[in-house]
Amino acid sequence: MLVSLLPVFQKPEYRSLRAGLFFGMDISGVAPILHKLVLYWNQPEALHTTSYEVLMGVFYGVGALVYALRVPERWMPGKFDIAGHSHNLFHVLVVAGAYTHYRAGLIYLKWRDQQGC
Repeated sequence: MLVSLLPVFQKPEYRSLRAGLFFGMDISGVAPILHKLVLYWNQPEALHTTSYEVLMGVFYGVGALVYALRVPERWMPGKFDIAGHSHNLFHVLVVAGAYTHYRAGLIYLKWRDQQGC
């Protein structure tokens, strides 16, 4: 992640690498989710939070894809110079992903309060 902050990686030719880093962070959540499902498959909270986590992953993944592919400005050059370009959409999708993460966190907190640690 910190590598993407280096000035050399801010060049356009490294855009796909930066998007790949974001997508890799998105995919890194699969193992903990599977672990949770193995341990708590019979708990409704585990399934409920998994749905939020999958949605979060979709938001983050689509955001990285939009950013890497430069959609929609690649289809209509000049039409999305101020608003609606891929970087804007990327940030909107990241915020949506963060919100679903927050919602899952609320369920986890309630579950912990009910069950204990």
